[in-house]
Amino acid sequence: MGDQPVRVLVCGDVEGRLSSLFSRVQAIQKKTGQFDLLLCVGEFFGVTPEAEAEWQQYKTGAKKAPIQTYILGAASQETVKNFPNSDGSELAENITYLGRRGVFTGASGLQLAYVSGREAPQEPAPAHCFTSKDLSALVTSLTSSSKFRGVDILLTSQWPRGVWQYGNNPEVNTKSCGSSSIASLAHKLKPRYHFAALQGAHYERLPFRNHVVLQENAQHVSRFIALATVNNPAKKKYLYAFNIVPMKNMDPTELVKQPPDVTESPYRRSAKDKTETQKPPFSTTEEEEPVHQFFFDLSRNQGGAPRGHGRKRSSDGRGRDGHFQGQPKQPRRHPQPTGPCWFCLASPQVEKHLVVSIGTHCYLAVAKGPLTPRHVLILPIGHYQSVVELSSDVVEEMEKYKSALTDFYKSKGERCVLFERNYRSQHLQLQVVPVPLNRCTTDDIKEAFMVQAQEQNMELMEIPQHTDLKQIAPPGTPYFYVELDSGEKLYYRIQKNFPLQFGREVLASEAVLNIPTRADWKECKQSREEEDDGCKQLRDAFQPYDFAWDD
Repeated sequence: MGDQPVRVLVCGDVEGRLSSLFSRVQAIQKKTGQFDLLLCVGEFFGVTPEAEAEWQQYKTGAKKAPIQTYILGAASQETVKNFPNSDGSELAENITYLGRRGVFTGASGLQLAYVSGREAPQEPAPAHCFTSKDLSALVTSLTSSSKFRGVDILLTSQWPRGVWQYGNNPEVNTKSCGSSSIASLAHKLKPRYHFAALQGAHYERLPFRNHVVLQENAQHVSRFIALATVNNPAKKKYLYAFNIVPMKNMDPTELVKQPPDVTESPYRRSAKDKTETQKPPFSTTEEEEPVHQFFFDLSRNQGGAPRGHGRKRSSDGRGRDGHFQGQPKQPRRHPQPTGPCWFCLASPQVEKHLVVSIGTHCYLAVAKGPLTPRHVLILPIGHYQSVVELSSDVVEEMEKYKSALTDFYKSKGERCVLFERNYRSQHLQLQVVPVPLNRCTTDDIKEAFMVQAQEQNMELMEIPQHTDLKQIAPPGTPYFYVELDSGEKLYYRIQKNFPLQFGREVLASEAVLNIPTRADWKECKQSREEEDDGCKQLRDAFQPYDFAWDD
């Protein structure tokens, strides 16, 4: 999209008044043209019977949001019930819950950081509250890059404490308003725009600097905007419209231009005034669980012969004999699940005897109840639900595994078909199935998917070859996705009642592999001995193509 601006609407506390909000949005769009997205801060859901009845209309599809809408999580115990879990998800068509905290990057490159709820008064935190660990994890995930300059937008429900210092005063009780932890977060993330709510007030602070004049290079300015409640009787502003060119697409000199009314940062004074004995609201170096990278010695106890030099990388700086080699290098921590997960490599539930190869960010495993002996899964080591949520380094390694498998299958006279079902699954499993070249053409496989989808009243959409899946499926969207060896990609946005074995059923059908009895993996279960033997054979055969091993 180059330097095209993104058109954004931001709303304060909706409190269940969805029809009022969306009527106002439609009126604005009719007058000024389409906006790209609507962001909602503060309390989105209401607690009255009327508000709950209104939400049911959107949830069931009787009504539909007129714009792609992203919301924060609960800011009170009463509204927690509206959010299925702390991970982001689509709650209704065009209404997506971003999650407890995280970063969302749009197709345009617009980067948005967010934190749901209020600061926890104590541990363990209630479901509608965030903790210092949440904020530390968010800061670390962004600022660990040497290229970090700030984020385009920060969404929080609570105000940052003291944001009015050096600026214009808001119409709120400044003695009790805001969170010091949110102030510290905003200071570290340097958002160009920071939005908040919960105070029932509209406040636009004067823009402020992110650098010290004459001591540091000029940086972009930050703007803080608080929005009132939808349909408030005092008619305070609750909807804010603006255009923004993503930071990554901007000319650096344009980005750091200072407006005439710019002030000092309100957060510097509070940082300077802290005494030595005070602990900061949260720290990115506070005590956390030790970082673990889980690697398994695939040359032993897995039925395979020793592998020459063994693994070429270790997460903790140890050599093959377990001794440290120089300064240990700490790897980035992989995302962890909130409960048991069968596919997180660090999990006790994972069936390690099925593992074929382990990289830095991904691993390869034989599918449980495989369609064919060389049917494998590419899985992230950390806990990610879908391809669209992966970080760039995980995507890069996943592509390396795809390429290695394509070459491996080609040597066996097979072509590669990949599919993913982001529906009723908590950990990404990219299924990779080889199809013999003499069985059928790529067009035959494509047609089989299209025809069988139509038979089940589903319309598979073809994605343009150089279009990223992230542009089509925002986080939380349930979908089914196919990638063919020609580079063609097919996509279906799952509505409801999607057949869980659809990908296997198509590939097992007469038109493709002609093994219809193997469509359901449960019907193809093997004994532990058969699984061990199959995995060993595949590991040996794949080794020449496995970039995770030394030559």
